[in-house]
This record gives sequence, structure tokens and C-alpha cells, in this order.
Amino acid sequence: MWFVQINRKYLKLFDWYMLALLLAISIIGVMTIYSATRPIITTVQPNYYIKQIVWIIVGLAALLAAAVYDYNWLRKSGYILYIAGLVMLVIVLYAGKRGMGAQRWLELGPVSFQPSELFRILLIVGVSKYLSTIDGLLTRRTFLISLLVFGLIPFVLILKQPHLGTSLVLLSTFFFLAIAKKIEKKLMITLIIVAIAVPPVAGNLIWKHLKDYQKKRIVAFIEPEADPRGIGYQVEQSKITIGSGQVFGRGYLKGTQGPLRFLPEKHTDFIYCIFAEEWGFVGSAVIIALYLLLFLRGISTALRSKDEFGRYLALGLTFMLFQYFFINMGMVLGMMPVVGVPIPFMSYGGTTLITNYIAIGILINIRMRRLAICY
Repeated sequence: MWFVQINRKYLKLFDWYMLALLLAISIIGVMTIYSATRPIITTVQPNYYIKQIVWIIVGLAALLAAAVYDYNWLRKSGYILYIAGLVMLVIVLYAGKRGMGAQRWLELGPVSFQPSELFRILLIVGVSKYLSTIDGLLTRRTFLISLLVFGLIPFVLILKQPHLGTSLVLLSTFFFLAIAKKIEKKLMITLIIVAIAVPPVAGNLIWKHLKDYQKKRIVAFIEPEADPRGIGYQVEQSKITIGSGQVFGRGYLKGTQGPLRFLPEKHTDFIYCIFAEEWGFVGSAVIIALYLLLFLRGISTALRSKDEFGRYLALGLTFMLFQYFFINMGMVLGMMPVVGVPIPFMSYGGTTLITNYIAIGILINIRMRRLAICY
């Protein structure tokens, strides 16, 4: 039977707290997108905020679907889903749509999406299934197998699109889950030595394969004045925008940096700057608190999981969302290179928003199934 009848018991156990946090952040995002894209000279308002509302509605439907089905279906189909994700990454390299110097999109009729965004979840599902099948600690053999299959292969495929930010997030998510599984002491010592010795060599190899705009981003981070009209300008304007909000902000729809076009990418990767300008330090503290509460709920879900697969799945999804938040905050504050990572649930964008909603739906699913046992 292809449909699922919603059980009243699960409806009662639904994590409304997590959903409330998610909707609060999303609504703030829509309000900020509207403010960031409002025109100053003309009277025509771009429809970015309307599209975002539509994607939120689609995301909510996807969230409910992900919450209703038993997540153990993901465990049973984990490897198949992961392989399907790898196939999509290969297809996009040969038949993907190009845009802004990258080849990341696949088109299905009138709809285009980024396979790498959906692959984030499929990777975590695959790694979680693999780790849950291993008894005891990760040995050198099991670690190297998982590193090749779940770490290096997707890292290379996504880096070639190119999408440096997502490739680094996925690789670090793999290492996080491997450490959560626990590794043999000798292997851990070896990894620490490798972590110290390899980065200079690996960094040189990666540098050679980076696009010019990616190299400029890294150079601008180290020396902003080296690219005063490019990424360096963007980072400086980002810091100016955040600082101009001071303690209580200029007020909603009273910010100037976004509407006057001083700040590029104002409704996508740098939307937090617009929010900080209008709501100041106090508003920034509130939005950061909402995110931290969401992440703590994800960790709590992992700790309460009824099985090992659910625990790794919840940890991986929570860590992935946290990384996007952490990296984006580092970008806009000028503390990290600009790598094109949006802030979850606030930044404008369809594929990313919907897949993040699916991730929250899976977290709610894991928590519901755990509580259902105790019901």
C-alpha cells in the first residue's frame, strides 16, 4: 500500500516544539528576504519572498512525509539511496545546467534542483547504516573502506562541480560520525598525525583544482585589500552592515545596506547581515538562540533514539545543519572564507530549504518512534 494512514498516537507524539522553532526561523527569513529585496527607487517589489513562502509550504509537506514513514525504511534502503545519490552527482557533471561558473543543477522539465543538496541527506543515511552494522570500534580496515566510499568519492564529485563549501561540509560530517562511532586508539593516533601532516600537501592539490573565483575568496579572506572590488568588498560591506545595527537595530524595513545594493548576495548567503542591521545585537541574540535550541533538540533526539542507526542519523543531520549555520556566521563576520554556504531556513533558495525541511522531518520521525515505544 503506497500511502500511510496517520496514527493518532504519532500525531500526539509529534515534536511540535521543533516545528515551532523551525517555523519561527523560517518566518523571520521570509520577512528579511522581503526587506532585503525591497526597491528604493522603483515601486516594483521582486517576488523572492513569495517564492520562499511557496518553498516553505512544499518543505512542510516534505517534512510531514519524512516524519510519518518509519525511518527504519531508510536503514533498509540506505545503500541503494546512497548509490542513487552518487549516480546523480555523476550525471550532473556531464548533463548538468551551468550557471555562475558552476555545473550543479539538473533540470526535470520546468523544475531544476541541485543533486548535491539532496545528497547531503543520502550520505548521512548511508554512513549511519554502515556504522550501525559494525560491532565495536572502527578498525583501520573498516575506517579506510568507509573513508573511500563515504568520504573521498563524494568529496571529489562535488568539488568538481565545483562546490567547495558543500564538499567540505560532507567530508567533515563523515569524520564526525566516524568519531562518534569511536575509533581504535592506534588508528586515532594515526589520524591525528595525518591531520597535522597532510593539510599542506592536500591543500596544495586542492588549490590547483580550484576555480579562479574560489581562489580569490581564500585570498580575500587572508588579505581583504587584495580584492577590494570583489570578495574583499563583499566581506567588508557585510561587517559594516552588521555593525551598523548596533544594539537595537535600525528597525524593520529601515535598513539601507541591502536595498541600496551595497551588499551583494543580500537575500541568500548574506541575509543574516540584513537581519542584524535591522534588529541589532538584541535581535541577533534571539535568532542565534533559536538556532541553538533547534540544534540542542537534534542532539536530544539522537540521545533518545531507540537504535544505533537512528542515533547516528540524528547526530549526522544535526551536525550538518550546525555546520551550515556556523560556516555562514563565520563568512558574514569575516572570520572564515566565503564558500557559498547559506544559513539554514533563512537564506533564499528552493532545493536547500526543502532538503533542510526533510532533515528536520527525519529528526521528528526518530523522536516520535522513540516515544512511541514508551507510550
